[in-house]
Amino acid sequence: MPQRPKPRKRREAFGALRQRASGRYQASYVDPQGNRQFAPHTFDNMTDARAWLRRQRIALDDGTWTDPQTPRTGHTFREYATEWLDTRVNRRGEHLRPRTRVEYERLIDGPLEDLGALTLKGISPDRVRRWYTDQIASGRQTQTARAYSLLKSVLSTALQDGLISSNPCMIRGAANASSGRKITPPTSAELNAIANAITPRYKAAVMLAAWAALRYGELTELRRKDIRTVGDDDPTLVVSIERAVTHTTGRGYIVGATKSAAGVRAVSIPPHVNGIIEEHLSRYTAPGAESLLFPASDGVTHLAESSFVKHWYPSRAAAGRADLPFHALRHYGATKFAQTGATLKEIQERLGHSTVVAAMKYQHAAGRDAELARLMSELEKT
Repeated sequence: MPQRPKPRKRREAFGALRQRASGRYQASYVDPQGNRQFAPHTFDNMTDARAWLRRQRIALDDGTWTDPQTPRTGHTFREYATEWLDTRVNRRGEHLRPRTRVEYERLIDGPLEDLGALTLKGISPDRVRRWYTDQIASGRQTQTARAYSLLKSVLSTALQDGLISSNPCMIRGAANASSGRKITPPTSAELNAIANAITPRYKAAVMLAAWAALRYGELTELRRKDIRTVGDDDPTLVVSIERAVTHTTGRGYIVGATKSAAGVRAVSIPPHVNGIIEEHLSRYTAPGAESLLFPASDGVTHLAESSFVKHWYPSRAAAGRADLPFHALRHYGATKFAQTGATLKEIQERLGHSTVVAAMKYQHAAGRDAELARLMSELEKT
């Protein structure tokens, strides 16, 4: 049967469109001076991208077009910060991850709202200090630190763009403020009480989060294919963390990379937990390599935190730890692993933390991680 010819790529009447690896569309055109001008952000679909090109064409035709490279001294912080979100990339050329973007948008609409209507040049060091003082007085130290860090980053880019002459964010240590609230991990007795009190199909989730020190997004993206047995004489269950899931308003669940490059790792499960995991796979996980270990009630979609906490809150209360956030289980696993005598590098690898030297790709130290996992079980016997 003869192959059908590939459809020819549509040529735009004005400008050009290009689909990025992310699936979003980039629009550009050549201005009267022969310079290619790109849209200040990418688009969800071709319709929106073409609409932007049409507006540029109309502006060129009726003489209202201005060079977007010309510094706009009247640019407000909100306008510039919104464009910054669309164009911000890390050192690997990656755009903001969905959950990070949602968090930044929340900060811009929330604690940074009072600065939003000011022009970039209108944000003075004195104005930043007064804003910071008011925010700290509200008692939200951690949120204020995050908002200040975002403000400083946005204005650093504005400085590079020549829109301001200096960065007004000069408060030493402002990005490091915290509420001082310390997360106290559960004791072994409290962990076991939680595991025994929680709905049975989530018992393995509690034990994996604790003994493998997993983040919630890593845990709820685990699939049957991610659990394997290593070794013949003394078999060890190993969980591979290669992906994570996030949920953002308007976009739903997004499966993507782990929090950092170092987050891709293989973690040996302490032997005393093996039976719980194996029972879970047998009783609660559907057949098939792609089946989620901890799905929602429909058995196929991801488990929302808002649904999980309905089981988590009663179980932690039953253990006498109504204050305990789920993330404290990860702290528990990190503490237990450190008590085995693991080196700093081994701890960083097991937790998926990036080092100060580079964002490391996890390299499994053959046999050593399994040995330390067994020592974690030994601690339970003492």
